[in-house]
Amino acid sequence: MKQDTLYGIHAIEKFLKQSPHLVYGLVFQKGVDNKRIQNLKHQAQSLGVRFELQPKSYFNRLEGVHQGVVATIAKQAELQESDLISMMDATAKPLFLFLDEVQDPHNLGAILRTADAVGVTAVVLPKHNSVGVNATVRKVACGAAETVKVVVVSNLSRTLKTLQQAGLWVTGLAGETDSTIYDMDFSGAVGLVMGAESTGLRKLTRESCDHLAAIPMQGSVESLNVSVAAAVCLYEVLRQRSQ
Repeated sequence: MKQDTLYGIHAIEKFLKQSPHLVYGLVFQKGVDNKRIQNLKHQAQSLGVRFELQPKSYFNRLEGVHQGVVATIAKQAELQESDLISMMDATAKPLFLFLDEVQDPHNLGAILRTADAVGVTAVVLPKHNSVGVNATVRKVACGAAETVKVVVVSNLSRTLKTLQQAGLWVTGLAGETDSTIYDMDFSGAVGLVMGAESTGLRKLTRESCDHLAAIPMQGSVESLNVSVAAAVCLYEVLRQRSQ
């Protein structure tokens, strides 16, 4: 039985509401019994989810900010590159978000929340040099890590080319271009590519994009945090598609 660990009150509350059948059990810290913890215990009881109490020493061994509770949940089935093609075929206007070696779990968690909000078809991560969906990502995502499809691929550039051949138009976010995201046509099958926190898009990834576009910057700051930049771009796609 493959398992994952979920931290944080809000994330667990949302997961219990969405998928109680995927929760194997909860562990609460002894002595932590505020109103939100009490409500979470009542929620678990009403859903028939077992829970136990453990001392603080148990939680000290855990990674992540637990807020006095952790959940053991079922590990989601891993999606493959071939699943992306199936998503292309099944979706009239697919929207894929590619993250080129994003390594901060807080950034990935925040990106997944935005991806859920705008209806992203899937978030695609390279297998190497990426954070992956870990417990910290799940906590920051507040349930979105369980609702957004995440696909890990071995070669991001190859995946981009495969999807382009299937009809996807790929726009990479880069600062060194005169085109902005407001010049792009995001009405069809769209792929957005965001670069790593410090290095941006890798050379091969950049060359694999159909277009490069920038977010207009009018102040003294040269760039945005990748999770903020992803939100700006995704909501521009949503804006265009809502017109």
